[in-house]
Amino acid sequence: MYYKTKVQDYVRVPPSSFGDEQKLAIIKELKKKYSGYISPELGFVIDVSGVEEVGQGLILAGDGSTHYQVTFSMITFKPEMQEIVYGKITNVADFGAFINIGPVEGMIHISQTMNDFVSFSKDGVLLGKNTKRSLKVGDVCRARIIAVSYKDVSNPKIGLTMRQTGLGKEDWIDEPEEKKEKESKEKEDKKAK
Repeated sequence: MYYKTKVQDYVRVPPSSFGDEQKLAIIKELKKKYSGYISPELGFVIDVSGVEEVGQGLILAGDGSTHYQVTFSMITFKPEMQEIVYGKITNVADFGAFINIGPVEGMIHISQTMNDFVSFSKDGVLLGKNTKRSLKVGDVCRARIIAVSYKDVSNPKIGLTMRQTGLGKEDWIDEPEEKKEKESKEKEDKKAK
């Protein structure tokens, strides 16, 4: 889920930025500091969106920079358990598929791709034995987040499933309705005869 978060922190503005307008210099330094920042509390920092309050500047002995206490807002993406996300399949392997869900990739284990026996073909496609469904790079899917791990903060892991009703590749989601309509039409045709 995307959030607009208000944060308070100290920022160091170097002398090379003293000629810039204060808020622009502060945003520039905040963007440098938080670019690619990941934490369990905030999730993935997308961007620093604005400075709301700047405290009195301080110059510390031995450091020619100015230090400010700043309240600012940022846009973050924090994956939540049970959240439903849309994404595009970026890679398929013999153990599952990787799906881009915004600023991060999640992994769908082969056992969580569909309610069927799934095999991996030489073409890099996951195939359902009975349903004849296939999953390949570029497919747009709807999945549910079932695991989030920040054990390695520089490389968090997100586990997803597509085995529940209403999840999966876009054309799979519409299949039950199409099947019901087809069965209903067949019953009407039998009654008409």
